[in-house]
Amino acid sequence: MSILVVEDDPGDQMLIQEAFCDSDDGPPPRLAIVEDGQEALDFLHRRGEHTGASRPDLVLLDLNLPKYSGRAVLESIKTDGELRSIPVVIFTTSASSDDVAATYLLHANAYVTKPVDLDGFTSTVQQINSFFTRTARLPDPSAAA
Repeated sequence: MSILVVEDDPGDQMLIQEAFCDSDDGPPPRLAIVEDGQEALDFLHRRGEHTGASRPDLVLLDLNLPKYSGRAVLESIKTDGELRSIPVVIFTTSASSDDVAATYLLHANAYVTKPVDLDGFTSTVQQINSFFTRTARLPDPSAAA
C-alpha cells in the first residue's frame, strides 16, 4: 500500500507518519509526503522532481494548502481519466458543512475532520489505514484507466 499525504503542517506530517507506523494492520504503508497543492499534482502526474514517483493507492488530502487548495487538487484528480480511480480521503481541520458538501460533489471518497487531541488524531489515522488496507478493495491501477 502506498499513500500520498498532502499536508503542509510539519507537526501533522509527523503525527500521520507515526500513526501509520504504529498501526497493527501489518507492515506500514509507503508514505510520500508533499507540502502543497502544486507538488501534489506534480507527484501524481510524475513531473519535475517527481518523475520517478509511483502511483499511490490512496491520497490523504488536506484542504488548506498553499499554491493550489485541496479542493483544486481533488477536482484535478477526479477529472483526470488516469487518476480518478485513486481514492481520496479529505483529512482536514475544517468541520464546515460547505466544505463537506463541496468535496463530496467533487467525488471525494471520504471526509474526515482531524481530531484536536493526540490520541484521537492517531486513532483516526489508524482507522483510515485499517479501512483501506483490510476492509476496502482498491482498484488495480492497470485496470483503472
